[in-house]
Amino acid sequence: MEETMMIEETLVDIVKGLLANNQYGKIRSMLLDMNYVDIESLLAEFPSDEMLRIFRMLAKETAAEVFTEMDSDMQQYIIESITDTEVGRIMDELFMDDTVDFLEEMPANVVRRVLANTDETTRKTINQLLQYPDDCAGSIMTTEFVDLKRETTAEEALRHIRKTGIDKETINTCYVLSPQRHLEGVVSIRTLILSKPETTMAEIMDTNVKQIHTLDDQETTAYLFRKYDLLSMPVVDKENRLVGIITIDDIVDVIEQENTEDFHKMAAMTPTEEPYLKTGVFTLVKNRVTWLLVLMISATVTGMIIRHFEGALSQVVALTSYIPMLTGTAGNAGAQSSTMIIRSLALNELSFRDITRVMWKECRVGASIALVLSIVNLARIMIFDNVSFPVALTVCTSLFCIVTLAKIIGGMLPILAEKIHLDPVVMASPIITTILDAISLIIYFRFATMLLGIA
Repeated sequence: MEETMMIEETLVDIVKGLLANNQYGKIRSMLLDMNYVDIESLLAEFPSDEMLRIFRMLAKETAAEVFTEMDSDMQQYIIESITDTEVGRIMDELFMDDTVDFLEEMPANVVRRVLANTDETTRKTINQLLQYPDDCAGSIMTTEFVDLKRETTAEEALRHIRKTGIDKETINTCYVLSPQRHLEGVVSIRTLILSKPETTMAEIMDTNVKQIHTLDDQETTAYLFRKYDLLSMPVVDKENRLVGIITIDDIVDVIEQENTEDFHKMAAMTPTEEPYLKTGVFTLVKNRVTWLLVLMISATVTGMIIRHFEGALSQVVALTSYIPMLTGTAGNAGAQSSTMIIRSLALNELSFRDITRVMWKECRVGASIALVLSIVNLARIMIFDNVSFPVALTVCTSLFCIVTLAKIIGGMLPILAEKIHLDPVVMASPIITTILDAISLIIYFRFATMLLGIA
């Protein structure tokens, strides 16, 4: 990683020197040998005006590829700075799904300018795709795919691909359509190449096709890609007509987006898609403070429980020192279980019908872990703490019950959340910890009153 960063820094210095001496030919030659992702990383190191000068040196095909990798601020600056002709050239080279992704992040004036520099057919398609709700399959699909007819021969299909394939998102999979554009089957490029020239698509197409509807959730789409190891998937409308395809590169973006969203929720924050350094302080405060207020108010229950048992604490002051250990252990134990269950739910490995199996399994796991913790804790207290055996027994008995219950609750709550159509991720560490703090104190003080004979 450090070596790569040093190479990038050296390259940036070289390009800066060439740019200062107006040696554009050498810069262009360097860029020809670079991957478009690396070019974008290079451009990000330059001020906006110099970045634009270098961007204009790129061939139009490379410029379009680099443009798709840029963040929204760089894209907006370029569109606002270049001529209408240059805008049209970039849009002509972009695949439809990349165009829509780019426009969704742009202000209205940029969208209007882009649409004004595209042809009528493209403009109509873009407007149609922009109407799909966010996070559905239709919003991430592309309309550029290879379509064939049942009666098309392998030879004709290959000729058609050579003629039109340059403008398609992928040619690895071709889609066989009826006259009404209903999806009838798929044919891989491998099958086409290996088939006899006179073979028709009806003879070689695979009719067992996994497909998804335009309004299906993108997370469901990602799950199907993973389950069936797909590289692309057809998208059909409510009349079962093929309207587009989703390719694996879009699904990788979806997975990254969904994982980021889950991480934010697990940390009790409102999800955001903006990079950290580009998110304003006020936005970060707004995203974080709501859940913290909820958790803080919820934690007042813990204070109420402690106040209710003030008499017990005043009689055996040593009980107070073990409260942080018990509540902390409970929160950690519950968070372990909830994290495992949330992940299993995300991978569709569990459902609501498995809740009793999960509870029984977590009960056994929790009891085993709790036994180990209690024995170790009892030895620690008796050796290092100057307290009586009944107090040590109270603490360790409470610990056993608390950890066992924490494991059960941590495994159960995410499944219940999904059952009532809440995101299971909401039942992650902060929520689990808050709930278990209150439960732990109730158990602890109940054992104290029973075992120590205090009121």
